[in-house]
Amino acid sequence: MNLSSHREDFFQTTASLEESNRKAAKSRNTNGNPIKLPSKILAIVADPLNDGSVYVAESAGTVRKVVLETGETAALYKGPTAPLTSLSFSPNGKLLFAGCWDKTVWSWDVHTKQPKQKYEGHSDFVKSVICARINGQDVLISGGADAKIIVFNIESGERLHVLKGHLRGIQDLSIDPFSLEQDSSSIVLYSASSDREIRHSRIPPDANDLSNSTPLIVHETSVYKLFFDADGDLWTASADKTAKCLERENGWKPNLVLEHPDFVRDVAVYEQGGLVVTACRDEEVRVWNRATGELFHTYSGHFEEVTGILLVGSTIVSVSIDATIRRWSLKPADLQRAREEAQNKKIEEEQPKQVSMLTEEEERELAELMAEDE
Repeated sequence: MNLSSHREDFFQTTASLEESNRKAAKSRNTNGNPIKLPSKILAIVADPLNDGSVYVAESAGTVRKVVLETGETAALYKGPTAPLTSLSFSPNGKLLFAGCWDKTVWSWDVHTKQPKQKYEGHSDFVKSVICARINGQDVLISGGADAKIIVFNIESGERLHVLKGHLRGIQDLSIDPFSLEQDSSSIVLYSASSDREIRHSRIPPDANDLSNSTPLIVHETSVYKLFFDADGDLWTASADKTAKCLERENGWKPNLVLEHPDFVRDVAVYEQGGLVVTACRDEEVRVWNRATGELFHTYSGHFEEVTGILLVGSTIVSVSIDATIRRWSLKPADLQRAREEAQNKKIEEEQPKQVSMLTEEEERELAELMAEDE
């Protein structure tokens, strides 16, 4: 029987020790050209000024601008002492916002990296933040674990509206792109929650406020992510282990369901390649054929839950609780090569290993004879 000399092992089950050893072994892989950061990564957004960089929110309370090609930290935004859950930029790109576990939304000047004002009003964690320009006014919209959505005037910090209707915490917010095109005096906001409902509200609020809107119920439990594609259809990621496409022209009914083995944390659509990419709690990044719903390839490299994905050109960038940023190509040739390599590796692993019938001494004598023949 193997005995451990590590004191902490005495308090772990055999299963937990095996899982720890598995993750430790997997952590040494270099798939996706990992960029290692100091703490868990909980969110990612694109750099509005540079396709070669991304901004990530860390559990240590830091926002970090990372250059993808080199892994270099180009800027660091500090202040919070609690984990940051979500990120957004002001409409003019000059301010950076982060939702925080301390129940506030932090902001920084993007150029100077100096903290600006904090936005208060939630009674629990802030889980999602998004910005918009409505009727010439820049607004910040936040969703909290307190089930409230608050609309702030960015310049003054004033609370303009508080939207209620969800029964449990807000998980994600997304603005209907068609509402931006039709009327700049208002927007339509979609919200996802742990109560499994997807609701919508016009901002500024009118008679069809959040609490009065008929919710979309297409999942069995929490909805983590909302993503509008170029056609205006709504993609969702859920703890019921599915990602779905809700068709706008068909009353938001699902026309595609992607089954997963675990919670789906994020979803993105690569229009040019006809692909859908999902992030899963089982550590994998999956690439699906959008037309058929068939799984084309699974990118494996993360050794903890994947918390977010971002499409940058023809590359999907993923972040994880394992504190790494990884990149996966969606170019047809690269994707096909990765798929073939994975299939060949699987075949090799499934082939039975040849067991030698010789003793150790006989193998040594055979090796010596072969050496003499040379």
